[in-house]
Amino acid sequence: QVQLVESGGGSVQPGGSLRLSCTASGYHSPIYCMAWFRQAPGKKREGVAHIYFGGGSQYYADSVKGRFTISKEHDKNTVYLQMNNLEPDDTAIYYCAAGSWVVGSLRAADYDHWGQGTQVTVS
Repeated sequence: QVQLVESGGGSVQPGGSLRLSCTASGYHSPIYCMAWFRQAPGKKREGVAHIYFGGGSQYYADSVKGRFTISKEHDKNTVYLQMNNLEPDDTAIYYCAAGSWVVGSLRAADYDHWGQGTQVTVS
């Protein structure tokens, strides 16, 4: 059974930083790519950052470019999201996702597996 477990959310003031972690388990074949999404109250879930496990290529939503960095520990099936210079508009539940075969995708429909989410509040 595939499981994604996130950690690292919390509350921070504008301009602050947080680091999210997500570890995947239960995969019987190498992970192809993983991503972070977020969903604010009353809004659709949006893709934030994506990383391709094969070569390490990273992709970001325009709203977070230059502030967020996605990275991985391949042998631990773990991805991180370093979030710097946080803004109130970054407040949302952040979800880790895996199971996509589409490199660079920030589309939720391309992912099969999701974590339970972790709250990030910037105020």
